[in-house]
This record gives sequence, C-alpha cells and structure tokens, in this order.
Amino acid sequence: MTDYALLARQLRALLDTRDWLTNSAQTSAFLMQELPELNWVGFYLQRQPQVLSLGPFQGKPACHPIPFSKGVCGAAARSRQTQRVDDVHAIADHIACDSASQSELVVPVIAEDGELWGVLDLDSPVTGRFSAEDQNGIEGLIEVFREQTELRSQP
Repeated sequence: MTDYALLARQLRALLDTRDWLTNSAQTSAFLMQELPELNWVGFYLQRQPQVLSLGPFQGKPACHPIPFSKGVCGAAARSRQTQRVDDVHAIADHIACDSASQSELVVPVIAEDGELWGVLDLDSPVTGRFSAEDQNGIEGLIEVFREQTELRSQP
C-alpha cells in the first residue's frame, strides 16, 4: 500500500522552484522512482488547440503529438477528468507507444487561469495496476504540483 500523504510531503519539499519545466521533470522522475510497477511516467502539454505535445517524462521514447480525439490521454484532455484504465487493449483508440503497457492512469492538469495545461500520464506493464486509492493519491500529488508550480495555458 502506497503512503500518498508521505509522497505528497516529499514532492512538496522537492519542488523548490515555480518553474513548470523543472517541476514537471522532477515530478516525473520522483513518481517513476517511488511508485512500483510503472514503465512510463510523464506530462503531455497543451501547446496548441486540441493537441497534446510531449513534455518531460521517464521511460521509453513516447508518442507525439496526441490529438484530443485519440487515446486515453486525449480522453482525459477532452473531458478534463481522470481516466483510469485497467486494460488498455480494451480501449478501441488506445495509442500503443510501448507494447508492454497494460494499464494506464491519466490525470488532467488545470492551469491557474482554469484552462487545460496538460495531463500527467502513468503507464504500467501490469493489468489493473491502478486502484481508486492510486487515482486519489495521484490526483493529490497533482494538486501539490499545481500549488508549487506557475502554470499558464500553452507553456
């Protein structure tokens, strides 16, 4: 069982700048190190309308760009709601950047002006890796990231 309260305190201490690039790189690396059974963690940024662009990440090379109309990341961006998928192969328009990925959790990141800044994407080689507790915990960590980072639309 993951202690998300402890991870939140650690992340808050780690993010010692307001810079979005540094903080998103640090957050990706921190999550990859601290959470078990992940094969990719990173941010996709909304830098142009209806398209996500690859941002800082940990893992194998990734897909770029991702339109809002495709995949789990696109669904999170479109709906502005977290997407938790137990089996990515059950999703008709899943974008398979890494064939080892079996499950996915994608959390939208909202900028200070209320617009979508991007999404945090976590992939796992384990089917059903992400529980409701994981979803709540990661959403809480994104709140820490948002509090510590100056986020504006289209970084």
